[in-house]
Amino acid sequence: MERKRVLQDRESEEIMLNQWQPLQTVLYDGWVLRFADGYTKRANSVNPIYFSSLAVHEKIRYCEKLYAAHGLNTVFKITPFVQPEHLDEILASEGYAFMDPCSVQRRELAVVPQPEVRSVRVEEEMSGGWIDRFCSMQPVEKRHRTTMSRMLSNRCGDKGFFTLYHEGDAIACGLGIVDRGVLGIYDVVTGAEYRNRGFGEQLLLNIMRWGRERGAERAELAVLLDNAPALRFYEKLGFREIYQYWYRVKEECR
Repeated sequence: MERKRVLQDRESEEIMLNQWQPLQTVLYDGWVLRFADGYTKRANSVNPIYFSSLAVHEKIRYCEKLYAAHGLNTVFKITPFVQPEHLDEILASEGYAFMDPCSVQRRELAVVPQPEVRSVRVEEEMSGGWIDRFCSMQPVEKRHRTTMSRMLSNRCGDKGFFTLYHEGDAIACGLGIVDRGVLGIYDVVTGAEYRNRGFGEQLLLNIMRWGRERGAERAELAVLLDNAPALRFYEKLGFREIYQYWYRVKEECR
């Protein structure tokens, strides 16, 4: 049973990598190196999740050189599946800072309550209008907006770009992607003046029902561990932690 759970969790990590596509991917002896002009650590980090054969310090130096060539800090995403298993300790000893611990959470979709608010627009492809609505609620640096648009246009699986409306106004946005029976939930945001009024819950219910209709058996998402309101929100909706990850960052490029 434990082995089955670990394999399922590793599959979840693979699916998240596929669903949050960077602009460029380099495969290096079992490590997955991702590049996206610095927009999000998830898309600009080393993901050492498969077995490899080269010496670990040699591989770290190679990664540092490659990220520096892209003008980026070297970032490693540390999950329970890292290879070698003691990589986190090695990076810490080399001065890599611990940053942004996150909780990966899961909810089965056998039963999803009917949303009370169904004034939702769902687009199957990313549009400039959806980007505008999202950025009005969650500011994105101008230099990253083009990168974000390119990344969101390059997704695996069935995609749904959601906008929730209230009295004709767009008040919440989110992204759902279904792949291998898993609904990944990303970029969920509610306009500041509409928070703590239940609209976020209504958006999530709409996304989950959409995912279930497209064959998803479970929903998964990642949330920062220092975001206590979000953790309470997802717990209320039935999400439970399956594993944690964090980043190790060496700041060299400015």
